Amino acid sequence: MRNCRVGLVGAGGVAQRHARVLAGFDDVELVGVTDVAPEAASALAAQHGGRACADVAELLATELDAVYVCVPPFAHGPAEEAVIEAGVPMFVEKPVAVDLSTAERIADLVARRGLRTAVGHHWRYLSVLDQARDLLGDRPVRMVSGAWLDKVPPVAWWSRRDRSGGPVVEQAAHVLDLIRVLAGEVTEVTSYGNGTPPPVDGADIDSVTTAALRFADGAVGTLSAACVLGWKHRAGLEILADGLALAITEDGLSIRDADGERHLPADPEAARVAVDRAFVDAVRGIGDDVRVPYAEALATQRLALAVADSARTGTTVRLATATAPTVLATGVTVDA
Repeated sequence: MRNCRVGLVGAGGVAQRHARVLAGFDDVELVGVTDVAPEAASALAAQHGGRACADVAELLATELDAVYVCVPPFAHGPAEEAVIEAGVPMFVEKPVAVDLSTAERIADLVARRGLRTAVGHHWRYLSVLDQARDLLGDRPVRMVSGAWLDKVPPVAWWSRRDRSGGPVVEQAAHVLDLIRVLAGEVTEVTSYGNGTPPPVDGADIDSVTTAALRFADGAVGTLSAACVLGWKHRAGLEILADGLALAITEDGLSIRDADGERHLPADPEAARVAVDRAFVDAVRGIGDDVRVPYAEALATQRLALAVADSARTGTTVRLATATAPTVLATGVTVDA
């Protein structure tokens, strides 16, 4: 079997990380890179043996087995449409869009084409996730507390709502995705933002946001997001069930139950490798461990946007089903 020929759309930090991981696989060949900054595409291609392409069309003409779409939130859409039209399996970095209409359009095209996809929610591959599931077992989750407390990343588009979606969509989506995995689907969101942007030129996002969550199975929870610090302070999830307290971060799982307190370490780099390995194996037909195909990522995108929209509009957002909120990007509340 020949190597898996991969192309990259985007040459920024996330694309560079995927390129390093893929370059470590002996069954992958990085064929080409395209980026709106040609010099960035040239540098990344030269580093890993591929070639720089002028645009997505030129990249797709290189007979690829898979494409990684690693672009900022606002740039999603056109690249995915071209890849889907070409029928090439596609890995998309999260968040899958800055809005819901783009994500839903791409999801519909993927479903119609029956395309193999994966999305970069690498927290799903943390080694401690299975232990957390086992510990919860059939105990109902009672309360959830998620947080992403961080700084403003050093990219100009991040502090603009129409470019990144804000901290909830761009960063805390990882936490919301784990919330869905471990606590079930959220049916109602009421959020508040402080209305004050971080001290960055052109910023219009809330510097802090907090949300109250109601779950289908009766649990309640909160999510907090902040970008007012100079460091990544905390990103993770706490879960309370009957007689059990869990705390999950990229670095491990802390457990407190009748047996006492203990900690299981996790390796975030191993999770980042695993998400790429699973996709490549699926493309090559030798594995089936893609844990977040595009349709699943869309459900997390809907939840993240519900939180952001509630804070922006001052309304409660009700999600009608596990995957379809009754409020999209309009802020208009409709009862389920």
